[in-house]
Formats: sequence, structure tokens, C-alpha cells
Amino acid sequence: MKRLIATAALALGALVTLTGAGSGAGKPAKPVARGNWVATAALTPEGYHVLGNQAAPLRLIEYVSYTCPHCAQFEVQSEAQLKIGLVGLGKGAIEVRNFVRDPIDMTVALLTNCVSPSRFFPLHTAFMRNQAKWLAPASSSTEAQRQRWNTGSFTTRTRAIASDLKFYEFMEARGVNRIAVDRCLGNEALAKKLAAQTQEAVEKVKVNGTPSFVMDGVLLAGTHDWASLKPQLDARIR
Repeated sequence: MKRLIATAALALGALVTLTGAGSGAGKPAKPVARGNWVATAALTPEGYHVLGNQAAPLRLIEYVSYTCPHCAQFEVQSEAQLKIGLVGLGKGAIEVRNFVRDPIDMTVALLTNCVSPSRFFPLHTAFMRNQAKWLAPASSSTEAQRQRWNTGSFTTRTRAIASDLKFYEFMEARGVNRIAVDRCLGNEALAKKLAAQTQEAVEKVKVNGTPSFVMDGVLLAGTHDWASLKPQLDARIR
């Protein structure tokens, strides 16, 4: 788990409440409503994306960063098990909160958060599962490219990142055309909102790395991967 020393304000400068749902251990289990929960997505009033039964007794809040390798690893290891054993049964819901670390992370977050709630999770998963592929060019980027990513207007910078890392092609392959992508990349109000949410996570929730998790309104200290999270989930959903 990579420790972070830069806050969202720094990430935004480069480019531009705690709501733990859960019944708590020891409470009687409530009947679970039936539904196609793995296809049920919604947006909270604060602007976070939720997958599953919003009335479920357990909500897992994930703080994730698109440029965090550990977050990508968590997605690969946990996705099927969470959807089958938690979301699909209606016993729990997953809430994703972006924790923006850098200009590339912000650019991807703009793309995933500007689509409809029903499209967020497929796109989120696609970026996570393909992280090694789309992020690889960043490690061999030229000085000229990095200059474009960090100078000029907000939209100029996000579009330069999207172009160099082939996000236009990535999004088009998933049904989002260039006009829509440019609209997402120019959404400075959304960027400020994402940065503010990240800053709130640092200051109020005390998140200092990704991935991090909240259950029953409590940040799970020392839990930053699927191996350490799974036993805690199992104990709550039996």
C-alpha cells in the first residue's frame, strides 16, 4: 500500500460524510429484499457511486485511486467475490469514493464520474483491470509530454493526458465518443468536487493511502488489500 503525502489540493493544483452504512455487529439480521443487485447502481446525494441494495445491512466504502497498483490488484482479486457473496445476495452494497492522487488519476476520475450511474461501475472496473496497459506509457513519457500535462489551461492538460495515454480510444471502445470525452475532460467543477472529496477523506476520515475501507462507519486501520479485508467482511455477513 503506497503511502501518500500529497493531498487532493495538490493534485487539483497540478490539474487545476463519512457515511458508513451498516447495522453493526450483534443486531438481528433483517430480511433481505430481492433484486438484481449486481446491476443496480445509484448515486448518493454527496456524489458517490453505490452498487447493490442501498438498504442492505452492510455498506463497504472503498477509497481508491486509478493510478494505485494496489487498487488495481484489489479490484482483480475481489470483484467476483464481492459481487457474488455480498452484492448479489442483497446483503451488502459497495460505495466507491475516488481518492485523487495525481493529474493522471484526476483525468481518469473525470471520465468515470461524468457518465451515468449505470455506466460507472463497468467503466471503473475496465480502467482498474487494464491499469497496467494504459498507465505503462506514462513511465516512458517524454519531457515534452509531461510539460503538456502540467502547463496550460485545465482542459488543455486533461486532454493532453487523455491523448497521450489513449483514453479517447479506450472510451470509444466502450461506447463514449470523443465529443462526450472532451466534455468530461473540461468539467472543472467536477474536478474541484473530486478534489474536495479527497481532501475531506484526508481530514475527516483520516485516509492516508489507497485502497482504504470503511465499514460500520469505521475506517479499517491496517486493511489495504483483499486478504485482510475478506475475514472482516465474512464476520459481518454470516
